[in-house]
Amino acid sequence: MPYGSIGGVRSAPTILHLDMDAFYAAAEQAAKPSLRGKPVVVGGIGTRGVVATASYEARRFGVHSAMPVAQARRLCPNAAYLMPRFALYRSVSEQVMELLGRLSPLVEPLSLDEAFVDLEAGGVADDSASARRAGELLRADIRAVTGLTGSVGLAGSKMLAKIASEQAKPDGLVLIEPGSERELLGPMPARILPGVGPATGEHLRRAGMTTVADLAEAGEDELVRLLGKAYGVSLYRMAVGHDERPVVAERDAKSVSVEDTFEVDLHDRVRVRNEVVRLSDRCVQRLRAAGRSGRTVVLKVRRYDFSTLTRSETLRGPTDDPTVVREAAGRLLESVDTTGGVRLLGVGVTGLADFTQEDLFAQAAGERAAVEAEAAGAVESGGGGEAVVPVVPVPEPPLERRWLAGQDVRHAEYGAGWVQGSGVGRVTVRFEEPTSPPGRVRTFKVDDPDLVPSDPLPLVGVRVDGDGGGG
Repeated sequence: MPYGSIGGVRSAPTILHLDMDAFYAAAEQAAKPSLRGKPVVVGGIGTRGVVATASYEARRFGVHSAMPVAQARRLCPNAAYLMPRFALYRSVSEQVMELLGRLSPLVEPLSLDEAFVDLEAGGVADDSASARRAGELLRADIRAVTGLTGSVGLAGSKMLAKIASEQAKPDGLVLIEPGSERELLGPMPARILPGVGPATGEHLRRAGMTTVADLAEAGEDELVRLLGKAYGVSLYRMAVGHDERPVVAERDAKSVSVEDTFEVDLHDRVRVRNEVVRLSDRCVQRLRAAGRSGRTVVLKVRRYDFSTLTRSETLRGPTDDPTVVREAAGRLLESVDTTGGVRLLGVGVTGLADFTQEDLFAQAAGERAAVEAEAAGAVESGGGGEAVVPVVPVPEPPLERRWLAGQDVRHAEYGAGWVQGSGVGRVTVRFEEPTSPPGRVRTFKVDDPDLVPSDPLPLVGVRVDGDGGGG
Protein backbone atom coordinates (compact mmCIF):
# COMPACT_ATOMS: atom_id res chain seq x y z
CA MET A 1 0.00 0.00 0.00
CA PRO A 2 1.37 3.49 -0.71
CA TYR A 3 2.28 5.51 2.31
CA GLY A 4 1.87 9.18 3.00
CA SER A 5 4.79 11.42 3.86
CA ILE A 6 5.40 14.73 5.52
CA GLY A 7 8.42 16.59 4.15
CA GLY A 8 10.30 13.41 3.24
CA VAL A 9 9.23 11.53 6.38
CA ARG A 10 6.49 8.91 6.45
CA SER A 11 3.26 9.81 8.20
CA ALA A 12 3.55 6.59 10.26
CA PRO A 13 6.65 5.18 12.03
CA THR A 14 6.89 2.10 9.81
CA ILE A 15 10.65 1.97 9.27
CA LEU A 16 12.32 -0.24 11.87
CA HIS A 17 15.98 -0.28 12.80
CA LEU A 18 17.29 -3.25 14.78
CA ASP A 19 20.66 -3.17 16.53
CA MET A 20 21.64 -6.24 18.55
CA ASP A 21 23.04 -5.39 21.98
CA ALA A 22 26.83 -5.91 22.33
CA PHE A 23 26.38 -8.67 19.79
CA TYR A 24 29.71 -10.51 19.80
CA ALA A 25 30.14 -10.29 23.58
CA ALA A 26 26.51 -11.23 24.25
CA ALA A 27 26.82 -14.24 21.94
CA GLU A 28 29.90 -15.35 23.86
CA GLN A 29 28.08 -14.98 27.18
CA ALA A 30 25.18 -17.02 25.81
CA ALA A 31 27.56 -19.74 24.63
CA LYS A 32 29.63 -19.78 27.84
CA PRO A 33 27.50 -19.99 31.03
CA SER A 34 30.49 -19.19 33.28
CA LEU A 35 30.80 -15.74 31.64
CA ARG A 36 27.23 -14.54 32.13
CA GLY A 37 27.13 -11.33 34.13
CA LYS A 38 30.90 -10.94 33.88
CA PRO A 39 33.05 -8.58 31.77
CA VAL A 40 33.78 -9.98 28.31
CA VAL A 41 35.93 -8.41 25.58
CA VAL A 42 36.00 -9.78 22.04
CA GLY A 43 38.73 -8.78 19.62
CA GLY A 44 42.33 -9.29 18.64
CA ILE A 45 44.10 -11.00 21.53
CA GLY A 46 47.66 -10.19 20.46
CA THR A 47 49.71 -7.24 21.64
CA ARG A 48 48.39 -5.07 18.79
CA GLY A 49 44.81 -6.31 18.92
CA VAL A 50 41.76 -4.02 18.86
CA VAL A 51 38.50 -4.42 20.79
CA ALA A 52 35.62 -5.44 18.51
CA THR A 53 32.90 -5.51 21.19
CA ALA A 54 32.81 -5.19 24.97
CA SER A 55 29.98 -6.35 27.20
CA TYR A 56 28.27 -3.79 29.42
CA GLU A 57 30.08 -5.22 32.40
CA ALA A 58 33.39 -4.34 30.71
CA ARG A 59 32.14 -0.95 29.52
CA ARG A 60 31.70 0.14 33.13
CA PHE A 61 35.50 0.08 33.35
CA GLY A 62 35.82 2.33 30.29
CA VAL A 63 36.43 -0.39 27.71
CA HIS A 64 34.90 0.32 24.29
CA SER A 65 35.10 -0.85 20.70
CA ALA A 66 38.13 0.22 18.61
CA MET A 67 40.23 0.56 21.79
CA PRO A 68 43.62 -1.21 21.76
CA VAL A 69 43.31 -4.48 23.68
CA ALA A 70 46.45 -3.61 25.66
CA GLN A 71 44.67 -0.51 27.00
CA ALA A 72 41.52 -2.52 27.70
CA ARG A 73 43.53 -5.02 29.75
CA ARG A 74 44.87 -2.19 31.88
CA LEU A 75 41.37 -0.82 32.49
CA CYS A 76 39.71 -4.19 33.07
CA PRO A 77 42.31 -6.87 33.80
CA ASN A 78 39.75 -9.39 35.10
CA ALA A 79 37.68 -9.53 31.91
CA ALA A 80 37.58 -12.58 29.67
CA TYR A 81 39.49 -11.67 26.48
CA LEU A 82 38.30 -13.87 23.63
CA MET A 83 39.08 -14.34 19.95
CA PRO A 84 36.12 -13.59 17.61
CA ARG A 85 34.15 -16.63 16.45
CA PHE A 86 32.51 -15.44 13.25
CA ALA A 87 31.03 -18.85 12.48
CA LEU A 88 28.90 -18.48 15.61
CA TYR A 89 28.04 -14.84 14.95
CA ARG A 90 27.01 -15.57 11.36
CA SER A 91 24.84 -18.45 12.53
CA VAL A 92 23.01 -16.25 15.04
CA SER A 93 22.79 -13.41 12.50
CA GLU A 94 21.09 -15.74 10.02
CA GLN A 95 18.48 -16.60 12.65
CA VAL A 96 17.84 -12.91 13.33
CA MET A 97 17.66 -11.99 9.63
CA GLU A 98 15.17 -14.82 9.08
CA LEU A 99 12.93 -13.28 11.74
CA LEU A 100 13.22 -9.89 10.01
CA GLY A 101 12.35 -11.49 6.69
CA ARG A 102 9.06 -12.69 8.17
CA LEU A 103 8.11 -9.06 8.78
CA SER A 104 8.83 -7.72 5.32
CA PRO A 105 10.41 -8.50 1.95
CA LEU A 106 12.38 -5.26 2.34
CA VAL A 107 15.20 -5.97 4.80
CA GLU A 108 18.44 -4.01 4.46
CA PRO A 109 21.26 -5.58 6.52
CA LEU A 110 24.02 -3.18 7.49
CA SER A 111 26.18 -5.76 9.29
CA LEU A 112 25.78 -9.07 11.10
CA ASP A 113 23.90 -7.39 13.95
CA GLU A 114 22.11 -4.42 12.40
CA ALA A 115 19.39 -3.93 9.78
CA PHE A 116 16.55 -1.72 8.53
CA VAL A 117 13.08 -3.17 7.86
CA ASP A 118 10.20 -1.60 5.92
CA LEU A 119 7.22 -2.76 7.99
CA GLU A 120 4.66 -1.20 5.68
CA ALA A 121 5.99 -3.11 2.68
CA GLY A 122 5.34 -6.30 4.64
CA GLY A 123 1.80 -5.27 5.51
CA VAL A 124 2.40 -5.64 9.26
CA ALA A 125 2.15 -1.97 10.24
CA ASP A 126 0.48 1.20 9.00
CA ASP A 127 0.28 3.29 12.17
CA SER A 128 2.08 3.81 15.47
CA ALA A 129 0.19 1.14 17.39
CA SER A 130 0.76 -1.63 14.83
CA ALA A 131 4.42 -0.61 14.39
CA ARG A 132 5.01 -0.80 18.14
CA ARG A 133 3.36 -4.24 18.30
CA ALA A 134 5.57 -5.49 15.46
CA GLY A 135 8.68 -4.16 17.17
CA GLU A 136 7.85 -5.71 20.54
CA LEU A 137 7.02 -9.07 18.95
CA LEU A 138 10.32 -8.99 17.06
CA ARG A 139 12.28 -8.37 20.27
CA ALA A 140 10.47 -11.24 21.99
CA ASP A 141 11.08 -13.58 19.04
CA ILE A 142 14.79 -12.72 18.93
CA ARG A 143 15.13 -13.47 22.62
CA ALA A 144 13.19 -16.74 22.30
CA VAL A 145 15.20 -17.97 19.30
CA THR A 146 18.72 -16.78 20.16
CA GLY A 147 18.66 -15.91 23.88
CA LEU A 148 20.05 -12.47 23.00
CA THR A 149 18.55 -8.99 23.14
CA GLY A 150 18.16 -6.34 20.49
CA SER A 151 17.19 -2.68 20.59
CA VAL A 152 14.54 -1.40 18.18
CA GLY A 153 13.93 2.08 16.78
CA LEU A 154 10.76 2.98 14.89
CA ALA A 155 10.29 6.17 12.89
CA GLY A 156 9.18 7.58 9.58
CA SER A 157 12.70 7.58 8.10
CA LYS A 158 15.89 5.53 8.26
CA MET A 159 17.89 8.30 9.92
CA LEU A 160 15.37 8.72 12.72
CA ALA A 161 14.84 4.98 13.18
CA LYS A 162 18.59 4.55 13.75
CA ILE A 163 18.66 7.45 16.22
CA ALA A 164 15.69 5.86 18.02
CA SER A 165 17.42 2.48 18.37
CA GLU A 166 20.46 4.21 19.91
CA GLN A 167 18.16 5.83 22.46
CA ALA A 168 16.55 2.43 23.14
CA LYS A 169 19.78 0.72 24.20
CA PRO A 170 20.09 -1.63 25.83
CA ASP A 171 17.19 -4.04 25.28
CA GLY A 172 14.50 -1.45 24.60
CA LEU A 173 12.22 0.08 22.00
CA VAL A 174 11.81 3.76 21.14
CA LEU A 175 9.21 5.08 18.69
CA ILE A 176 9.52 8.58 17.23
CA GLU A 177 6.13 9.95 16.25
CA PRO A 178 6.14 11.67 12.84
CA GLY A 179 5.81 15.40 13.36
CA SER A 180 8.09 15.46 16.40
CA GLU A 181 11.36 15.21 14.45
CA ARG A 182 12.61 18.78 14.72
CA GLU A 183 11.84 19.04 18.43
CA LEU A 184 13.67 15.77 19.06
CA LEU A 185 16.68 16.46 16.84
CA GLY A 186 17.23 20.10 17.80
CA PRO A 187 19.31 19.71 20.98
CA MET A 188 21.30 16.72 19.66
CA PRO A 189 24.94 17.19 18.57
CA ALA A 190 25.47 17.75 14.85
CA ARG A 191 27.68 14.63 14.78
CA ILE A 192 24.57 12.45 15.15
CA LEU A 193 23.59 13.16 11.53
CA PRO A 194 24.80 10.73 8.83
CA GLY A 195 28.00 11.87 7.15
CA VAL A 196 29.08 14.35 9.84
CA GLY A 197 32.47 12.94 10.79
CA PRO A 198 35.26 14.50 12.86
CA ALA A 199 36.51 16.82 10.09
CA THR A 200 33.07 18.12 9.08
CA GLY A 201 32.04 18.39 12.72
CA GLU A 202 35.08 20.54 13.49
CA HIS A 203 34.44 22.69 10.41
CA LEU A 204 30.87 23.30 11.58
CA ARG A 205 32.01 24.01 15.14
CA ARG A 206 34.35 26.71 13.90
CA ALA A 207 31.35 28.24 12.16
CA GLY A 208 29.45 28.24 15.45
CA MET A 209 27.25 25.20 14.75
CA THR A 210 27.37 22.39 17.30
CA THR A 211 23.76 21.14 17.47
CA VAL A 212 21.25 20.00 14.89
CA ALA A 213 19.15 23.07 15.73
CA ASP A 214 22.14 25.28 14.84
CA LEU A 215 22.26 23.67 11.38
CA ALA A 216 18.54 24.09 10.82
CA GLU A 217 18.67 27.76 11.90
CA ALA A 218 21.70 28.47 9.70
CA GLY A 219 19.64 27.57 6.65
CA GLU A 220 20.33 25.74 3.45
CA ASP A 221 22.19 28.58 1.74
CA GLU A 222 24.73 28.90 4.57
CA LEU A 223 25.38 25.15 4.68
CA VAL A 224 25.85 25.10 0.90
CA ARG A 225 28.36 27.94 1.24
CA LEU A 226 30.28 26.05 3.91
CA LEU A 227 30.11 22.51 2.53
CA GLY A 228 29.26 22.67 -1.15
CA LYS A 229 25.93 22.24 -2.90
CA ALA A 230 25.34 18.49 -2.74
CA TYR A 231 26.31 17.94 0.87
CA GLY A 232 25.01 21.30 2.10
CA VAL A 233 21.53 20.61 0.73
CA SER A 234 21.55 17.04 2.08
CA LEU A 235 22.71 18.09 5.55
CA TYR A 236 20.10 20.83 5.82
CA ARG A 237 17.31 18.41 4.90
CA MET A 238 18.49 15.94 7.53
CA ALA A 239 18.76 18.73 10.12
CA VAL A 240 15.06 19.54 9.65
CA GLY A 241 14.15 15.85 9.82
CA HIS A 242 13.87 14.98 6.11
CA ASP A 243 15.28 11.66 4.94
CA GLU A 244 13.78 10.05 1.85
CA ARG A 245 16.19 7.12 1.56
CA PRO A 246 14.21 3.92 0.99
CA VAL A 247 14.91 0.58 2.65
CA VAL A 248 16.79 -1.42 0.01
CA ALA A 249 16.77 -5.22 -0.01
CA GLU A 250 20.09 -6.97 0.65
CA ARG A 251 22.85 -6.41 -1.88
CA ASP A 252 26.12 -8.26 -1.67
CA ALA A 253 28.89 -5.81 -0.86
CA LYS A 254 31.85 -5.83 -3.23
CA SER A 255 34.20 -3.93 -0.94
CA VAL A 256 34.61 -2.32 2.47
CA SER A 257 36.38 1.03 2.76
CA VAL A 258 36.80 4.17 4.85
CA GLU A 259 38.22 7.57 3.98
CA ASP A 260 38.77 10.98 5.56
CA THR A 261 39.08 14.46 4.04
CA PHE A 262 41.36 16.79 6.00
CA GLU A 263 40.62 20.44 6.77
CA VAL A 264 44.26 21.32 6.06
CA ASP A 265 46.45 19.45 3.57
CA LEU A 266 48.84 17.03 5.25
CA HIS A 267 52.51 17.57 4.44
CA ASP A 268 54.22 15.64 7.23
CA ARG A 269 55.01 12.16 5.93
CA VAL A 270 54.86 10.69 9.45
CA ARG A 271 51.38 12.17 9.95
CA VAL A 272 50.26 10.74 6.61
CA ARG A 273 51.51 7.29 7.57
CA ASN A 274 49.80 7.50 10.97
CA GLU A 275 46.52 8.41 9.27
CA VAL A 276 46.87 5.39 6.96
CA VAL A 277 47.35 3.16 10.02
CA ARG A 278 44.26 4.64 11.66
CA LEU A 279 42.16 4.21 8.51
CA SER A 280 43.39 0.64 8.12
CA ASP A 281 42.15 -0.18 11.62
CA ARG A 282 38.77 1.42 10.96
CA CYS A 283 38.46 -0.50 7.70
CA VAL A 284 39.15 -3.80 9.47
CA GLN A 285 36.56 -2.96 12.13
CA ARG A 286 33.93 -2.56 9.41
CA LEU A 287 35.16 -5.70 7.69
CA ARG A 288 34.83 -7.73 10.88
CA ALA A 289 31.46 -6.19 11.73
CA ALA A 290 30.20 -7.53 8.40
CA GLY A 291 31.71 -10.93 9.13
CA ARG A 292 33.88 -10.75 6.04
CA SER A 293 37.53 -10.90 5.02
CA GLY A 294 39.24 -9.60 1.90
CA ARG A 295 42.15 -10.38 -0.35
CA THR A 296 43.04 -7.04 -1.95
CA VAL A 297 44.03 -3.90 -0.01
CA VAL A 298 43.42 -0.56 -1.76
CA LEU A 299 44.93 2.82 -0.87
CA LYS A 300 43.33 6.04 -2.13
CA VAL A 301 45.20 9.36 -2.04
CA ARG A 302 43.80 12.71 -3.18
CA ARG A 303 46.58 15.24 -3.45
CA TYR A 304 46.74 19.02 -3.05
CA ASP A 305 45.85 19.55 -6.74
CA PHE A 306 42.74 17.28 -6.45
CA SER A 307 44.40 14.54 -8.49
CA THR A 308 43.40 11.14 -7.08
CA LEU A 309 45.64 8.09 -7.08
CA THR A 310 44.74 4.52 -6.14
CA ARG A 311 47.17 1.70 -5.45
CA SER A 312 46.31 -1.91 -4.63
CA GLU A 313 48.03 -5.05 -3.40
CA THR A 314 46.60 -8.56 -3.57
CA LEU A 315 47.49 -10.84 -0.66
CA ARG A 316 48.05 -14.59 -0.71
CA GLY A 317 44.64 -15.19 0.84
CA PRO A 318 41.69 -13.38 2.47
CA THR A 319 42.37 -11.69 5.81
CA ASP A 320 40.71 -9.61 8.50
CA ASP A 321 43.95 -9.10 10.41
CA PRO A 322 44.53 -5.38 11.12
CA THR A 323 48.31 -5.86 11.11
CA VAL A 324 48.25 -7.38 7.62
CA VAL A 325 46.05 -4.57 6.27
CA ARG A 326 48.16 -1.87 7.96
CA GLU A 327 51.38 -3.24 6.52
CA ALA A 328 49.95 -3.63 3.01
CA ALA A 329 48.56 -0.07 3.05
CA GLY A 330 51.94 1.18 4.33
CA ARG A 331 53.73 -0.50 1.44
CA LEU A 332 51.28 1.07 -1.01
CA LEU A 333 51.89 4.50 0.51
CA GLU A 334 55.61 4.17 -0.22
CA SER A 335 54.80 4.26 -3.95
CA VAL A 336 52.91 7.57 -3.75
CA ASP A 337 54.50 11.02 -3.83
CA THR A 338 52.85 13.13 -1.12
CA THR A 339 55.30 16.03 -1.00
CA GLY A 340 52.79 18.58 -2.34
CA GLY A 341 50.24 17.78 0.37
CA VAL A 342 47.38 15.33 0.87
CA ARG A 343 43.69 16.33 0.99
CA LEU A 344 42.12 12.89 1.40
CA LEU A 345 43.19 9.39 2.37
CA GLY A 346 41.23 6.17 2.10
CA VAL A 347 41.85 2.49 2.81
CA GLY A 348 39.67 -0.28 1.43
CA VAL A 349 39.54 -4.05 1.09
CA THR A 350 38.06 -5.85 -1.93
CA GLY A 351 37.80 -9.46 -3.05
CA LEU A 352 35.58 -10.20 -0.06
CA ALA A 353 35.15 -13.69 1.38
CA ASP A 354 33.54 -15.31 4.41
CA PHE A 355 36.76 -16.81 5.78
CA THR A 356 40.35 -15.90 6.51
CA GLN A 357 43.62 -17.53 5.58
CA GLU A 358 46.08 -16.15 8.06
CA ASP A 359 49.83 -16.43 7.90
CA LEU A 360 50.15 -19.19 10.51
CA PHE A 361 53.92 -19.23 10.32
CA ALA A 362 54.14 -15.54 11.14
CA GLN A 363 51.64 -15.98 13.98
CA ALA A 364 53.57 -18.94 15.36
CA ALA A 365 56.85 -17.02 15.24
CA GLY A 366 55.29 -14.14 17.16
CA GLU A 367 53.84 -16.40 19.82
CA ARG A 368 57.11 -18.35 20.13
CA ALA A 369 59.08 -15.12 20.64
CA ALA A 370 56.61 -13.95 23.31
CA VAL A 371 56.80 -17.25 25.22
CA GLU A 372 60.62 -17.33 25.10
CA ALA A 373 60.85 -13.69 26.20
CA GLU A 374 58.51 -14.36 29.12
CA ALA A 375 60.51 -17.40 30.16
CA ALA A 376 63.80 -15.52 29.88
CA GLY A 377 62.43 -12.67 31.97
CA ALA A 378 61.31 -15.05 34.71
CA VAL A 379 64.78 -16.61 35.00
CA GLU A 380 66.73 -13.38 34.82
CA SER A 381 64.61 -11.71 37.49
CA GLY A 382 66.09 -13.94 40.24
CA GLY A 383 67.87 -11.87 42.88
CA GLY A 384 70.82 -12.41 45.21
CA GLY A 385 73.45 -12.17 42.49
CA GLU A 386 73.03 -15.81 41.58
CA ALA A 387 74.26 -17.00 38.22
CA VAL A 388 71.57 -16.87 35.55
CA VAL A 389 70.58 -20.32 34.33
CA PRO A 390 70.47 -20.44 30.53
CA VAL A 391 66.97 -20.82 29.14
CA VAL A 392 66.40 -24.00 27.16
CA PRO A 393 63.66 -23.32 24.57
CA VAL A 394 60.65 -25.59 24.97
CA PRO A 395 60.08 -27.69 21.83
CA GLU A 396 57.25 -26.15 19.88
CA PRO A 397 54.05 -28.11 19.25
CA PRO A 398 52.66 -28.47 15.73
CA LEU A 399 50.96 -25.40 14.32
CA GLU A 400 47.54 -27.03 14.56
CA ARG A 401 48.01 -27.19 18.35
CA ARG A 402 47.98 -23.42 18.76
CA TRP A 403 45.09 -22.78 21.15
CA LEU A 404 43.50 -19.31 21.34
CA ALA A 405 41.34 -17.95 24.16
CA GLY A 406 37.68 -18.57 23.40
CA GLN A 407 38.33 -21.28 20.81
CA ASP A 408 35.86 -24.19 20.64
CA VAL A 409 37.29 -27.61 21.47
CA ARG A 410 36.11 -31.13 22.19
CA HIS A 411 37.75 -33.74 24.41
CA ALA A 412 37.24 -37.47 23.96
CA GLU A 413 36.31 -37.90 27.65
CA TYR A 414 34.99 -34.53 28.82
CA GLY A 415 33.05 -33.39 25.75
CA ALA A 416 32.60 -29.82 24.47
CA GLY A 417 34.40 -26.84 25.95
CA TRP A 418 36.37 -23.71 25.19
CA VAL A 419 39.94 -22.55 25.70
CA GLN A 420 40.50 -20.23 28.66
CA GLY A 421 44.21 -19.80 27.98
CA SER A 422 47.42 -21.49 26.94
CA GLY A 423 51.17 -21.14 27.26
CA VAL A 424 54.40 -22.98 28.02
CA GLY A 425 53.11 -26.25 26.67
CA ARG A 426 49.76 -26.25 28.51
CA VAL A 427 46.19 -25.39 27.58
CA THR A 428 43.37 -24.72 30.04
CA VAL A 429 39.85 -25.65 28.99
CA ARG A 430 36.47 -25.02 30.62
CA PHE A 431 33.98 -27.74 29.75
CA GLU A 432 30.46 -26.36 29.42
CA GLU A 433 27.73 -25.94 26.81
CA PRO A 434 25.25 -23.12 26.16
CA THR A 435 22.44 -24.88 28.07
CA SER A 436 24.58 -26.38 30.87
CA PRO A 437 25.52 -24.90 34.26
CA PRO A 438 28.97 -23.26 34.49
CA GLY A 439 31.50 -26.00 33.83
CA ARG A 440 34.70 -27.32 35.35
CA VAL A 441 38.20 -26.29 34.29
CA ARG A 442 40.92 -28.78 33.34
CA THR A 443 44.47 -28.39 32.02
CA PHE A 444 46.13 -30.52 29.33
CA LYS A 445 49.33 -30.66 27.36
CA VAL A 446 48.95 -28.67 24.16
CA ASP A 447 49.53 -31.81 22.09
CA ASP A 448 47.04 -34.01 23.98
CA PRO A 449 45.63 -36.27 21.22
CA ASP A 450 42.20 -36.38 22.92
CA LEU A 451 41.74 -32.60 22.59
CA VAL A 452 40.72 -31.30 19.15
CA PRO A 453 39.30 -28.07 17.68
CA SER A 454 35.53 -28.06 17.27
CA ASP A 455 32.72 -26.10 15.64
CA PRO A 456 30.62 -23.73 17.80
CA LEU A 457 27.56 -25.24 19.45
CA PRO A 458 24.26 -23.58 18.43
CA LEU A 459 22.49 -21.24 20.84
CA VAL A 460 19.27 -23.26 20.88
CA GLY A 461 17.00 -22.86 23.90
CA VAL A 462 19.45 -20.49 25.59
CA ARG A 463 18.08 -17.66 27.71
CA VAL A 464 20.50 -15.07 29.05
CA ASP A 465 19.18 -12.76 31.76
CA GLY A 466 21.15 -9.91 33.24
CA ASP A 467 23.14 -7.02 31.88
CA GLY A 468 22.83 -7.58 28.16
CA GLY A 469 24.87 -4.96 26.40
CA GLY A 470 24.88 -1.98 24.12
CA GLY A 471 26.25 -1.34 20.70
